[in-house]
Amino acid sequence: MKAIRLFCVAAALVAILTVVPAQAQEPASARGQSSPPTLLTELNEVSLTDSSPADLPQKQDPPRSTTTDGNSPLPDAPTPAAAPSTPSSRSGEYGKQNKRILGIIPNYRAVSANTQLPPLDFKGELWLATQDTFDYSDFIFVGALAGINMASRSQPTFGQGAEGYGKYYWHVFVDGAVENYMTEAIIPAATKEDPRYYTLGKGGFIKRTGYSVSRLFITRTNSGGSTFNLSEIVGAGAAAGIGNAYYPAQSNQFVKTYQRWGTQVGLDGVFNVLKEFWPDIDQKLFRGKY
Repeated sequence: MKAIRLFCVAAALVAILTVVPAQAQEPASARGQSSPPTLLTELNEVSLTDSSPADLPQKQDPPRSTTTDGNSPLPDAPTPAAAPSTPSSRSGEYGKQNKRILGIIPNYRAVSANTQLPPLDFKGELWLATQDTFDYSDFIFVGALAGINMASRSQPTFGQGAEGYGKYYWHVFVDGAVENYMTEAIIPAATKEDPRYYTLGKGGFIKRTGYSVSRLFITRTNSGGSTFNLSEIVGAGAAAGIGNAYYPAQSNQFVKTYQRWGTQVGLDGVFNVLKEFWPDIDQKLFRGKY
């Protein structure tokens, strides 16, 4: 029996010595998974089961990793861009000119308010005069003036009927053509003046009307200053004087020259007023259609 007991003790020692090194070689995670539940684990499970939802710890966001200087390595969330403000009234947009009035009458000489343009060279001035002279609407305008002149018998030697109307027509057309080239190209090239109309665009009716009429006598220079409008006054007078070469000599040359000069300057003044107020008329009556 004593030998049997000694054998059993030896076998137990061998088993212990064999199991302990094997457990030491297992990974810690494997031992944790295969280890039997302890008394402490059972007590924790019982306490969690008996706790009410209110006693459970609230879920927290995972901590945000930071660098050694305290800044987050992740980029910040993009900040939403603020919507651009849209003012109710676009006060900066006024006196905007179009190339045509009512979609018909040429308006190439008009410059929008608050607009600075480089000076025109002689080629540009010639093209400006050509546009005003040979625009399709100009032929209609000349026809209307010819009819008025024939009805008033301004030149009795022209006669009436189709032949008389033809004479009135081509005389009025040549008057306008010569005046356009003199006031918009030839004289401005010599005096370094800008033949275009710069819109005021703001102010009362009297102020803007006075401004538009004053542009017959005051104009801009190519350097941006103001000067007496030789292009208009001298150019229209020269055109009226040239007309003596193709008008009948029977009439008083001085009177007819003065009348043609006054008519040309007066028409330019009317068109200046129309150009000044056309942006307002277009917006209020036609809602910017033209």
